[in-house]
Amino acid sequence: MDKKLSDRLPVFLNTLGLSEEPMGVFFADERPSEGFTPAAGELPTREKEAKNEIDWQQVFSDFSCAMGHIWRARRKKTAAYFSAEQFGCPGAAFWLGFMKPQTETIIHYVSSGVPERMKGEFYCESPDQLRNIFEMVDPPPAPGKYCIFKPLGLFGPEEEPDIVSFFLRPESLCGLHQLAAFVTNDPEVVTSPWSAACGSLVVWPRKYMALGKLKAVVGGWDPSARKFFKTDELSFSVPLEMFRRMLQRFEGSFLATETWKTVRKKIERSQKAWGEAP
Repeated sequence: MDKKLSDRLPVFLNTLGLSEEPMGVFFADERPSEGFTPAAGELPTREKEAKNEIDWQQVFSDFSCAMGHIWRARRKKTAAYFSAEQFGCPGAAFWLGFMKPQTETIIHYVSSGVPERMKGEFYCESPDQLRNIFEMVDPPPAPGKYCIFKPLGLFGPEEEPDIVSFFLRPESLCGLHQLAAFVTNDPEVVTSPWSAACGSLVVWPRKYMALGKLKAVVGGWDPSARKFFKTDELSFSVPLEMFRRMLQRFEGSFLATETWKTVRKKIERSQKAWGEAP
């Protein structure tokens, strides 16, 4: 990553009251030398489903949430990575861009289930409505073999993330929310669309980028993935261009005012309450 930007990162994070580096998200054809990843498995595609070639019992027994691997990578300050062979969850395979359309089995599972056969999660009222949502989301295909998450400090001079994802509580999040508007002059710059937690980190930012829109995405609302977030924690993901603007301009924003000092006091109280004070 650009040295001028990386040199400014510690001051930026300190200003926001953050002790954890954000994760950079990118795609590459080369597998990371280390990190957390799901066990290899056979991708359960719609085509295989139509031919009754999917062992769903095996798929569900091998399930591992993408956010769980990202959570472990955050804690160990290393990478987490995924591919069409190492997806862990059929949902993540869809949301990270390795497979579409989603299978009918998962569409029913995430919505209302199948009477007397499979309980549903009820994250959408019906399979028909969820099918429409998935078709609308239409995740951009993964541009590389691996989708990789790693702390920005692990990026080399020639490496750049496509997306930068912060994990933070509301007081710090309010700083990024307002800063996003400051550097774009767009009152609707921050969005929070429905998706799995991993979709908020990858698909939605990439979808907006493909549309030529500079948007920040708040995520972490997925109840199934909340166990892989700290209490009261959410995600805030921005494209690299917005992140650059933030690092370049934060010192001339409200973050340098007395108003923000008041917020910092609340951040410090929160850190003390959660046993995370520096």
